[in-house]
Amino acid sequence: MSLKALAASLFIAAAVFGAQPALAQDPVVYHIDNAAAQGLKGLRNIRNHLDVDPTAKITVVTHADGVDFLMEGAKDNSGGAFAGPVSALAARGVKFEICEITLRNRNLKKEQFIQEAEFTPSGVVRIAKLQKAGAAYIKP
Repeated sequence: MSLKALAASLFIAAAVFGAQPALAQDPVVYHIDNAAAQGLKGLRNIRNHLDVDPTAKITVVTHADGVDFLMEGAKDNSGGAFAGPVSALAARGVKFEICEITLRNRNLKKEQFIQEAEFTPSGVVRIAKLQKAGAAYIKP
């Protein structure tokens, strides 16, 4: 079989069976605006996401009450600290971003947040830009 015929056969098989090539580092944005309702669930979703797709490029964008789980000493409803799971996910390449508009509106300082936190001028603008760049949107 010629190389051209082999390539055509592979193309047809992929089309028939719905095979699609996996993209390296699929971009994903997790949107958290309520830490009490979404914080722990979101961290679990992200861990599971990476367990299945370790090459995913995940950015967590927080604003409003969503920033609370990234504050120093923040705990979930069961009393568990958020810092450990956040640090573990950051070590796996997850970026955690906090809206600076929220900081101003709530009179918060960057120093009140854990070291893994990064800052973005506007959470909603950041989400929109990530989506425009092809990131899948997930709101846990």
